[in-house]
Amino acid sequence: MAVNLHPPARLEPVAGARWATADAAIKKPGRDDIAALVLPETATLAGVFTRNAFAAAPVRVAEAHLATGRARALLINSGNANAGTGAAGHDDAEACCARAGDALGLAADQVLPFSTGVIGERLPMDRLLPAIDGLGDDLREDAWLDAARAIMTTDTVPKGASRVLDIGDGRRITLTGIAKGSGMIRPDMATMLAFIATDADIAAEDLDAALRQASDASFNCISVDGDTSTNDACMACATGAGTALAASDASWPRFVAALTDVARELAQAIVRDGEGATHFITLAVTGAASDHEAREVAFTVAHSPLVKTACFAGDPNWGRILAAVGRAPVDDFVIDSVAIALDDVAIVADGEPRRDYAEADAAAVMARPEYTIAIDLGRGDRDATIWTSDLSYEYVRINAEYRS
Repeated sequence: MAVNLHPPARLEPVAGARWATADAAIKKPGRDDIAALVLPETATLAGVFTRNAFAAAPVRVAEAHLATGRARALLINSGNANAGTGAAGHDDAEACCARAGDALGLAADQVLPFSTGVIGERLPMDRLLPAIDGLGDDLREDAWLDAARAIMTTDTVPKGASRVLDIGDGRRITLTGIAKGSGMIRPDMATMLAFIATDADIAAEDLDAALRQASDASFNCISVDGDTSTNDACMACATGAGTALAASDASWPRFVAALTDVARELAQAIVRDGEGATHFITLAVTGAASDHEAREVAFTVAHSPLVKTACFAGDPNWGRILAAVGRAPVDDFVIDSVAIALDDVAIVADGEPRRDYAEADAAAVMARPEYTIAIDLGRGDRDATIWTSDLSYEYVRINAEYRS
């Protein structure tokens, strides 16, 4: 069950961004598993993608089509990742784009494909292509929640967020995003797909810069299990139906902050819905010599199976945290200044256990559904915050039975 996470009751429509969904029975029948987002000619798009060397066919095709500057539609399927499928998988991704183009009145290279699900299996093209044919029949600006449900795999709830930004003189900018992700979550990016749209009129290069800034503060700050997928992608789309906005405008930082806020809510939702998660954990590292050092320490702790299983058990075995900090790739690490706390319960100071530490107090913190592990390295003024989850029996069951 997701940790303090509920499906959104409503997502704000974005002028010019229309969704349609369909059921292709990719993994099993009875639920929509295809979604298409169609954008107007005025739209600009930006994307960030997985850095996995085995990036899936849809990722390669999406990157190539995005580079043309002509993209007008996103085509997403769940249930099958079309990854590790070689040249045939590439051909399948291109065929899906061509079929979607026909259905939507676009050229094939104006469609960006995205897939998520089982790796190493061909797409069921005999079911997928006919389902794509009907996507142009019921495009709606208010279908964001339908799309959020269609892209789910092991997610337990659909994930979405909206913001309406007032930038003065009666001008308002709407941002809405959806995401999927639950397991195989790690930065650069994660097993996640995220799609965010705004009605603002923004040049592609400015949108790209904003998306990268937002992603670095959100999707690249989460980890469920330390695994990075072959299919990760995050897209930002500006429909151009509303207010013109540029990086040189005084209101630009507020737009980037709103975009980051939407991305961060989606990213945290992915961790809250982590496979088998029972705790949502914030890792706050301060006193680092550099941003990179702070992130390395945070992720070393977040990726420790011993720390994560202790979190699941509610066991304040803080020695596991200490050991993880100590093996982080930090140059010339001096432990004499390190402090560790669980929420307001101080455990370690100056590299040693505090005399007033009481295990019962730490256990009470770890019984909460969410809490913070605070680590002060005492060697600088840089910091990092990342979000992770515990590792439970249910995580093992879900992944042991994933293909069954």
